[in-house]
Parts: sequence; structure tokens; C-alpha cells
Amino acid sequence: MRIAMWSGPRNLSTAMMYSFAARGDCAVWDEPFYAAYLDRSGIDHPMRDEILVAHDRDPGSVAAACAGPAPGGKAHFYQKHMTLHMIPGIDRGFMAACENVFLIRHPARVVASYARKREGPTLEDIGFLQQARLFDETADRLGRAPLVIDSADIRADPAGKLSALCAALGLPFTEAMLRWPAGPKPYDGVWAPHWYGAVHRSSGFEDAEGPLPALSPDYAALAEAALPHYQRLAGYRL
Repeated sequence: MRIAMWSGPRNLSTAMMYSFAARGDCAVWDEPFYAAYLDRSGIDHPMRDEILVAHDRDPGSVAAACAGPAPGGKAHFYQKHMTLHMIPGIDRGFMAACENVFLIRHPARVVASYARKREGPTLEDIGFLQQARLFDETADRLGRAPLVIDSADIRADPAGKLSALCAALGLPFTEAMLRWPAGPKPYDGVWAPHWYGAVHRSSGFEDAEGPLPALSPDYAALAEAALPHYQRLAGYRL
């Protein structure tokens, strides 16, 4: 099985990748289209030059690999995708070969976390618009809503929500998904030193989050603009 997990940044996405890798039967791929996105868009991101050198910039070859067999002879292939990477000119046809799941998080939490790593994010940077479009395209193709899971629900009940997700995917749940070794992973993208500090210190899912963070007026307006897209997908969450 190929599982394409679609989220924006700062959305529990790396922890979810670690969780599926810990199963033992899943190959994982960290943000396959990141280099192609940077190359095609020209946008400046932390460690841009290193990413372009270390990772495949050809979206066609990346898409073919995403639709191909799981590396290493594994039974399943988990792909951690960023919705914002799917810019015009990058073919999305490979998605039809995958089980597409949409991982959501309240935009106030996303904005607060993202701004600590890269100042001045825009609505395009945090991926909610793109996530809604991909959700709609997938729903149109399937004739039903695809799977949606909320990061807050996972943190509140990791075993319960991961069990529900696995059941919906037709996978057996294993408690191995709840723990992983602390530190960097061999399958991390080259950008990990900038973005993955907190998850590298972890060995499992963190506890449930508290109240929503206070935001500056500009960042509050950004979160408010993203909120309708989050709320619409949240209506379909497991």
C-alpha cells in the first residue's frame, strides 16, 4: 500500500512519519517534492541550496517513484507530503495510485510554530488553501471524502486515533507506532537540522495541547484567513 499523507508545515507530520517508520513494514519518504518545489518556484527557504543539491528536483521522476513499489522491499510505502509543494506544473496523477490522507491542525497553532522557524509566513506558505484544493480533487475522483485526521486528536489519544486510521486504511495497528528512537533518522530530509529539533528530542507523541496560542495582529489575521479551510476538512475527521 502507498499512503500519501498531506499536510502543511508544523503539523505533526514528521512525528507521523516516524510513527509509520516504527512499524517495521513501511518504507517512508520525507517530503519528496521539496526540491522540485524550491527549484520551480524560486522561493527562498532555510537551507535552500543544500536541499537543491541533495534531493531530486525533477518532479516527473519523483512522481514516478511515489507511484512505484515501496523501497527496500517493504510491504507499504508512507509518503510525507507538503500540500504547498504541489504548485502548477507538478503532475498530481500519482495520487491516484495512493491512499491519500489529510492531516490537519488548527491554523493558530501552525502559524505560531512556523513563525518561530521562518518569519513572515503567508497563506501560501502554510498550505491550507492547497490542502483544501487537493482534498476536493481527491473527493471528486473517489466520489467520497478522503480520510482526514486531526493532529490534536492524535496527541490526545495516540493509540485510539492511530488504530482508527489504520483500520480505515485496512492496516493492522501495532503499538510500535507509538514510540521511536530519539534523534535524527536516516530517512530525514537534509532540511531536518533547521526544522526537526523538537521531534528529534521526542521518542513518542507529545501530550494534548493546551489553549490556542496568542498571536500578533498580523499573524492572527493569517490564522483567521486559513480557519475556514481547516474547519471544513475538520468536519470529515476520523
